[in-house]
Amino acid sequence: MFKKLLIANRGEIACRVIKTAKKMGITTVAIYSDADKNALHVEMADEAIHIGPPPANQSYIVIDKVMAAIKESGAQAVHPGYGFLSENSKFAEALAAEGVAFVGPPVGAIEKMGDKITSKKIAQDANVSTVPGYMGLIEDADEAVKISNEVGYPVMIKASAGGGGKGMRIAWNDDEAREGFQSSKNEAANSFGDDRIFIEKFITQPRHIEIQVLCDSHGNGIYLGERECSIQRRQQKVVEEAPSPFLDEATRKAMGEQAVALAQAVGYASAGTVEFIVDGAKNFYFLEMNTRLQVEHPVTELITGVDLVEQMIRVANGEKLSITQDDVTLTGWAIENRLYAEDPYRGFLPSIGRLTRYRPPAETAAYTPGVAAGGAGDVVVRNDTGVYEGGEISMYYDPMIAKLCTWAPTREAAIEAMRVALDSFEVEGIGHNLPFLSAVMDHPIFIKGDMTTAFIEEQYPEGFVGVELPEGDLRRIAAASAAMNRVAEIRRARVSGRLDNHERHVGDAWNVAVQGKSYDVGIAADKDGSNVTFADGTILRVKGDWTPGDQLAHMMVDDTPLVMKVGKVSGGFRIRSRGADLKVHVRTPRQAELARLMPEKVAPDTSKLLLCPMPGLIVKVDVEEGQEVQEGQALCTVEAMKMENILRAERKGVVSKINAVAGDSLAVDDVIMEFE
Repeated sequence: MFKKLLIANRGEIACRVIKTAKKMGITTVAIYSDADKNALHVEMADEAIHIGPPPANQSYIVIDKVMAAIKESGAQAVHPGYGFLSENSKFAEALAAEGVAFVGPPVGAIEKMGDKITSKKIAQDANVSTVPGYMGLIEDADEAVKISNEVGYPVMIKASAGGGGKGMRIAWNDDEAREGFQSSKNEAANSFGDDRIFIEKFITQPRHIEIQVLCDSHGNGIYLGERECSIQRRQQKVVEEAPSPFLDEATRKAMGEQAVALAQAVGYASAGTVEFIVDGAKNFYFLEMNTRLQVEHPVTELITGVDLVEQMIRVANGEKLSITQDDVTLTGWAIENRLYAEDPYRGFLPSIGRLTRYRPPAETAAYTPGVAAGGAGDVVVRNDTGVYEGGEISMYYDPMIAKLCTWAPTREAAIEAMRVALDSFEVEGIGHNLPFLSAVMDHPIFIKGDMTTAFIEEQYPEGFVGVELPEGDLRRIAAASAAMNRVAEIRRARVSGRLDNHERHVGDAWNVAVQGKSYDVGIAADKDGSNVTFADGTILRVKGDWTPGDQLAHMMVDDTPLVMKVGKVSGGFRIRSRGADLKVHVRTPRQAELARLMPEKVAPDTSKLLLCPMPGLIVKVDVEEGQEVQEGQALCTVEAMKMENILRAERKGVVSKINAVAGDSLAVDDVIMEFE
């Protein structure tokens, strides 16, 4: 077995690989840019080598710099993680030339299957059903429009060397095809150094389901079930689960066998993923093969007990697979939520800054990859992360900062475990998508398992604006807040030096205002908790050990868990739970009466301003001062975290002033332009 392994990556995936390598007794070497000097993967590794400035194209994807680090460290093998150089055949060739093992597939397999155009041709030759499209290279936007019309709208414009949603656009007409071609080409060049583009038919009402394959260099190949990845935003996966709630055993077997046959046709050896698009009748079509470890691999590990990173290392060491297809069993259900540094209230635009608070929920012992998830009644929580409290979320890299996973014997139990885990996840200092993830876990379409890749677009057409909790949840929060307020009042009485029997001087009658609702409640406390009585006679029993200052409250309301993030606001609490962000005011009856007479604060009018929605770089300004613009017209392009974002006019108007030019770096809410 290898004695020293270099991880040619960063963030959570580098940390993930280091954990397995240490379990196997292998010395680990990290590489890092200036921006990652204090990163978690650097701290976890046995050794760390600096490789350059923050931009990936000056550090992590510069083959010569990575090779120099390998030589300096004396590493015998390299695990590339995902992204960066993981599917770069030139990197694999450079390693082979130096006699260093690549923990991934052979160069030929990378070249054939890592390129989307070539892989589709191979799939067609192997009689694998593929999505209609144009597999040749497309030279310019005019040709893209012509091909799009021949294929038939809507079409998907994709980067040949793409992945992770980069270099990918959907076009519904000629204008969008022309614009999407150029944006995809630019993103592909910036992210992958390869601007080749192809076009395929975009199938409506699709599900995105992928098969995990594992092959060795001795001709053995197996599949480890499937992952449902249909909940996507901008073609980037957000929620994954294994198995899929849609597939039956016959379809699973057919897809798995086809995936393995395709992998073996190109001499594949390592872990890989064959992605399919599946329609409502369970017809499946090959999309592409990712010749690397997938972001969402943890859910497969949780339902199979197979450590995929370990298997990749063993295959790279020339070993035969130790398991056969008959050994593979799918146990229970696993769900993964991707925590992104992005603001769901601003159209999911990237957010950067310092993590002033980062407290993931406690993991269970079965977090250890390769350990079976557990038996009946168990619940597993796993969090793959690459950040820490006080660390910086950089503008230079992907905005994903953690992958929160839960496992349980049933899908229903796994979802409930995820709800509690999300509510228990404390993140402050940056915008993040935890509220949105909580909303998805409670969405009836997700609960039924009926989602398609259009889920976010269809269910949140105006973007995510928060969650309106149902009456039952509001009452539970109101009861818990009233009980917590009583604890806070007792503490204030004690601190202020009032009479010894502090509780006697804390009132029993309160009004709780939350989400436009007003509840008059009475509290009767005892040594074990409180009975909170509502005006209609409903009584909720509240228990918990929350004390003032705690930012996380684990409460029981009528013997049902309620987890809330708690902040202080004037006259009450800021409560975040189940995706809702609430101001909860707890007042005496007289205070509530007076509060109703207070005028509401009016937000400033920004309707005539184009504000920068994220920290980023102005790539292009498409209009001039004095120009009349139409609704939906492109105004400018802002680049952040490797993604180009086109800002469009919300309504017809005239540009009166432009405050930024291409090349300017802007902060959130900086004024880009003004309108008459």
